[in-house]
Amino acid sequence: MSIADLFNSIIEGTVIAQFFNGDGWMRLIMILIGVLFLYLAIKKGFEPYLLIPIAFGIILVNIFPEIYITTNASGEVERGLLGFLHLGVECELYPCLIFLGIGATTDFGPLIANKKTMLLGAAAQIGIFIAFFGSLLLGFNFFEAASIGIIGGADGPTAILVSNSLIPNNGGMLAAIALAAYSYMALVPIIFPPIIRLMTTKKERLIKMEQLRPVSKTEKILFPIIVTLVVCLIIPSSTPLIGCLMLGNLIKECGVVPNLLNTCANALLYICTILLGLSVGATANGETFLQLATLKIFALGIAAFITAAICGLLFGKLMCKLSKGKINPMIGAAGVSAVPMAARVVQKEGQKEDPSNFLLMHAMGPNVAGVIGSAIAAGILLTIFL
Repeated sequence: MSIADLFNSIIEGTVIAQFFNGDGWMRLIMILIGVLFLYLAIKKGFEPYLLIPIAFGIILVNIFPEIYITTNASGEVERGLLGFLHLGVECELYPCLIFLGIGATTDFGPLIANKKTMLLGAAAQIGIFIAFFGSLLLGFNFFEAASIGIIGGADGPTAILVSNSLIPNNGGMLAAIALAAYSYMALVPIIFPPIIRLMTTKKERLIKMEQLRPVSKTEKILFPIIVTLVVCLIIPSSTPLIGCLMLGNLIKECGVVPNLLNTCANALLYICTILLGLSVGATANGETFLQLATLKIFALGIAAFITAAICGLLFGKLMCKLSKGKINPMIGAAGVSAVPMAARVVQKEGQKEDPSNFLLMHAMGPNVAGVIGSAIAAGILLTIFL
């Protein structure tokens, strides 16, 4: 073998050469998208805990596809490192464990103190069903439409669980749905403020709400138990998500297992977040991801988010009128499941009008109600289509 042949064989063995063969350019584009997500996560602070592992998974699988899943010469499927990690998604393990951690870090006190705000969380879930019917009009089947619709709940783990249950063999669509859900969650501080200002008047934004009543420890302990019994008995398909969410919250509120609380709220939550992010990113291979359907999913996702915010705000305006101006309608925008980002946006918008107006705790009521609502909506969809 000559030196020239040796040099050519080395070049052909690199990934760089593969980018210029067949569909290799798609993998190059996905690597650039992965780099863009890293920039948004690190430089702009857009949901860094999830976007960093997702972006790295995208980069790894498009450099070396064998790290995920490949088919050998005899037609057998072989899993690589990320393929084995993805089993946690396929078995619905990571989303449920993340909900356990979310429950351990969530204070349901504002919702218990003002139970009417649960209606705002329910109103925001209308975005899920608007996106569902929109997906059907764009040519998706019922299973795909249900998976796309759940993006409107602004809840990444729920979107992944529903998608994996309804379209388990469509890796490209699963990746698109997961990326849309988490991308738009990260963009809540950008998407929601103009919608809030458009849908509310200055007078409404200036409304100050009465301080919430203190919530007893007994109420906080009973709440997760009662919610679990009521919701899971009526909608059993929501049991994995609601059960884990409420177990995590019970661990937090009972106050007798501090080590379990510390594990759920920290180590377990962040370990599962890393594994989920890498697993989701691994499904975004260029050949399967870069399709027209992906663009439709992102368009439907943003439509679902905007619809959810508008529905929450409209119901907030109705509650404002019925309460004779005691409820600031802006808190309706926090009815999505993006905790606590949506509530923080409401707080910032309120303080732009009046620095002495503190709406954060009032907005946390519909915000945590949105978490419960998205899990219930997911259970309804799974009940219908499974």
